[in-house]
Amino acid sequence: MDAKFFASRTVGLNGKTLLWLLVVALGVASIVVDASLGYGYGLGASMTVPLLSAFGLSGLLGYWVVSLLRAFKTGQFIREEGPQGHLKKAGTPTMGGIFFIPVAVGLALLATGFSQDVLAVSALTIAYGAIGCLDDWLVLRLRSNQGISPKTKLLLQIALAVLFCLWVLTSQPSTVTTVALPLGVALPLGLLFWPLAGFVLVAESNATNLTDGLDGLMGGTGAIAFWGLAVVTAPTHPDLMVFCAAMSGACLGFLVHNRNPAKVFMGDTGSLALGAALGAVGILSGNLFALMVLTLLFFAETLSVILQVSYFKATKGPDGIGKRLFKMAPLHHHFELSGWSETQVVTAAYLTTAFCVVLALLWQ
Repeated sequence: MDAKFFASRTVGLNGKTLLWLLVVALGVASIVVDASLGYGYGLGASMTVPLLSAFGLSGLLGYWVVSLLRAFKTGQFIREEGPQGHLKKAGTPTMGGIFFIPVAVGLALLATGFSQDVLAVSALTIAYGAIGCLDDWLVLRLRSNQGISPKTKLLLQIALAVLFCLWVLTSQPSTVTTVALPLGVALPLGLLFWPLAGFVLVAESNATNLTDGLDGLMGGTGAIAFWGLAVVTAPTHPDLMVFCAAMSGACLGFLVHNRNPAKVFMGDTGSLALGAALGAVGILSGNLFALMVLTLLFFAETLSVILQVSYFKATKGPDGIGKRLFKMAPLHHHFELSGWSETQVVTAAYLTTAFCVVLALLWQ
């Protein structure tokens, strides 16, 4: 899509306008879903109340936490090889996941009376967030863009994925290995389910981590994806619906501070936790296919990195320099370097994720 054509469709659209359009859209949509399912407006028996409650709490808490992060000098280091326009963001506080993830988890646990499923998903979410927090802390301590080594981070993610899968195996009925497909088709995977489940957890957390590269990008697309997953799980797992609604609302609250121009970044603390939460809900609810559709944008970001690296290596000449498929990967940077503004890229990402949600719901 030509940047000038897209720009003509986004005149006057800025980060603040995008935020409130998203809040109103998801809020109204939640009210409609609650009404269609016959839900009331209790904290643990609706989508609307946990979503708006998490939005308000994380948004308000952010004002205090962002000030603390700034006081503790948790400024982000920006890669010199990234888009040059991002260098001005150096010093923006990171580790924003420490305030909006716990809000969503705490609210969901209270709303569902510490449901076993929500407790397990929450524990995994916090654990992945802890990996990200350690990575962010090391980056700040070492004053570089390198935290935990990629190998160590991957091993920790795999270890937690294995533990979660073992818990699912020992606590859930055997039907958990059956995946729901479009048109009411059910696919029993048996033992094949477990390596797939482990892969989903690791892949989702890395995909959301790669997507978190522009002001408001992961926060907004995460809010939309969690909202879609809440609707998908509502008929069979109302407790997980509440968890997803709370996560969606907390992402919106984070956007109050992360919208362009961002006052805080979520860091790996937030992005790894979001991916783990999405994967865990998809596994427990048997909706891995719907999850794949809902998060197609995140996997497109991941695929762009894989293709970029693979193509560069395959075309490397004697001078050690290869060709590139994209101007820069992940994909959002390619569009930036093609002339799109951050707001235009983020708007397109929101619309794409919303389209994926519609697809997933139509196939239910």
